[in-house]
Amino acid sequence: MIDQFLNAAIFVITLYIVVAIFFRKDHRWDLQRGRSALRFFTAQSNVLCAISAFLMCFFPQSQAAWLLKYIGTAAVTVTMLTVFLFLAPSIGPGGLKKLLAGADLFMHLVTPLLALISFSFFEKQGMTFGTALVGMLPVVLYGPWYLYKILYAPETKRWDDFYGFNKGGKWPISFAMMTIGTFLICMGLMGLQNLG
Repeated sequence: MIDQFLNAAIFVITLYIVVAIFFRKDHRWDLQRGRSALRFFTAQSNVLCAISAFLMCFFPQSQAAWLLKYIGTAAVTVTMLTVFLFLAPSIGPGGLKKLLAGADLFMHLVTPLLALISFSFFEKQGMTFGTALVGMLPVVLYGPWYLYKILYAPETKRWDDFYGFNKGGKWPISFAMMTIGTFLICMGLMGLQNLG
């Protein structure tokens, strides 16, 4: 019952943010604003986690729903830890406060914590090493796409390096650190799944 409440909270919070904030500007529906918001790994990871949480509400015994919830949980955990360990320090004084303001408080902290709690303590099924590696998919897929969009896409479709991962041409280091960090997160989630 607790897991269904937590999953419902994840879904409702994220749905509200997407509909009421991402796709609205000056109290009007704005498709371009929404598409722009969905460039961010933060947004994508939270939407993925919300979809998986919705499925877990109705199909808690489904292996596919559970696996998707794992992938979503790993992704939002990457988001949360990236905010605390990389983005906030890179912004400087007051950086964390800025990154935890408004809707970002939920997407960077609250829903990731809800996902971690629900998946690690109320949705235990045990996990193999091979399954744990599947949790790396969002980062492994998003990383090259991000690089393409900031460096190689046509200029009219190019993104700013909003995460600063290529600052000083250090993309290889940034991507390697993100991949290693994601691997460690997945190993931690596997450990929690298999604990007890």
